Amino acid sequence: MDSTRYTRGQAALARLHGSIGAGIMESLEDIAPDFARLIIEFPYGDICSREGLSPKERQIATIASLVTLGNAPTTLKAHLQASLNVGCTREEIIEVIMQMAVYAGFPAAVNALLVAKDLFAELDAPLTTPEQP
Repeated sequence: MDSTRYTRGQAALARLHGSIGAGIMESLEDIAPDFARLIIEFPYGDICSREGLSPKERQIATIASLVTLGNAPTTLKAHLQASLNVGCTREEIIEVIMQMAVYAGFPAAVNALLVAKDLFAELDAPLTTPEQP
């Protein structure tokens, strides 16, 4: 393992996804630890850590790609959250998704908009505290 790539990747993962990213990687440890390491090293350690695009610009590109793929709602949701974490507005996210209807088709855009709608609803839901007896 290249510890520099891994450390750089962990830092990028934390910047984008917070503790949720680490949790996802940990959930892969028992079934595919090498895959979790590769995700941290390559996409996050090598690509997301490069100069040339801001984290916000990288997330816009990622959202566009995931919408176009049309088959990764869980990953799309994680990157929608990451885009908010790096400064994208909800309006920008919606515009990116709508733009993809031209290239990926309306079904892909509708599905992505519904993922965004669910995420925004989760974020807007009031925090509830357990009832005290």
